[in-house]
Amino acid sequence: MDLERSRERSGGEGCLVVALRMPVRIVVLVLVVPVRMVWDALVVAGRFLGDTVLRPVGRALVWVGRAVFVWPFVALWRWVLVPLGTALRWLGAVLVVVPAGWLCRWVLTPLGHGIAACAAAVRDALAWLGHRFLVVPSVWLYRWVLTPVGHALAWCGRGLFTLGALLVAGIGAALYWTVRVLVVWPACAVWRWVLAPVGRVLGVVAREAGAALGHAWRVAGYVSLAVGRVLAALLRWTVVEPARRLYRTVLTPVGHAVRDAVLRPVAEAARGAGRVARETLRLVRATARQARQDVRRSLLGDPGTAGEQGDREVKGARAASGTYGNGMPGASWGTGTRGERPAGR
Repeated sequence: MDLERSRERSGGEGCLVVALRMPVRIVVLVLVVPVRMVWDALVVAGRFLGDTVLRPVGRALVWVGRAVFVWPFVALWRWVLVPLGTALRWLGAVLVVVPAGWLCRWVLTPLGHGIAACAAAVRDALAWLGHRFLVVPSVWLYRWVLTPVGHALAWCGRGLFTLGALLVAGIGAALYWTVRVLVVWPACAVWRWVLAPVGRVLGVVAREAGAALGHAWRVAGYVSLAVGRVLAALLRWTVVEPARRLYRTVLTPVGHAVRDAVLRPVAEAARGAGRVARETLRLVRATARQARQDVRRSLLGDPGTAGEQGDREVKGARAASGTYGNGMPGASWGTGTRGERPAGR
């Protein structure tokens, strides 16, 4: 169907169009494919850069701009300029508007009315004098002197205009035929027999070049898409998949083994050592307290209640720490003492 449509479409075209179409498309395709691939790479890089860098930086700059420029000016306008403007408006109304209104109403208005009355009187006097000494003589001069002279001048001007029109018409006709014979007819011949055919050929070439450029741009888009998919698949199967398999099959079991074999026993041993150290410190504190109470009893003669209380504290600390028969403190891991950690945690 496409071949039949292309044949029907090219049925009314000339041989020049058919001969130029394929070479032009091949050359344009070779030139456009690298440009389209570079363009697609730049578009992807620009989108990534815009999503990861430019957009967050823009938002930060917008916030900084608001914090540095907008909010201080808003606060200045709201808390300084608006109250200051209100105060100045009130002062202007009190100090300027009210006195100016009073001055206009009680001084300037009566003075203006008086000046207007004087001006009206002067105007009436000047109008009467102007009518008597200017208008009447001017009308007489216009009617009996200027009008006859104007009619005579107009008749002479019409004659001169007619003569000039005849001269200009003759000169224009001569120039018209001279320009037509020497310029217009040769220019029409050059346009009809030289420029029009050359323009048609150049139009065909330009149209085919434009169509070839559009076709090459679309084909280059498909080629760039295919190359991008190939590179993505290559990156996936050479870097991503081996890294994922290495993490899943090697690093994860090794990490679990290290955790079960090394980290957990070390943590258990550290917790046991901490418990033993705490119980030892508790026993040492109880022993020191007992010795201090014995020294106080021997020096001051206290009753034996404090010594009995110290003995009870020492015995409780020894029972809690799980001492052996020889009186040395130790960690009784299998006797079920209070500080024992249940198995399996």
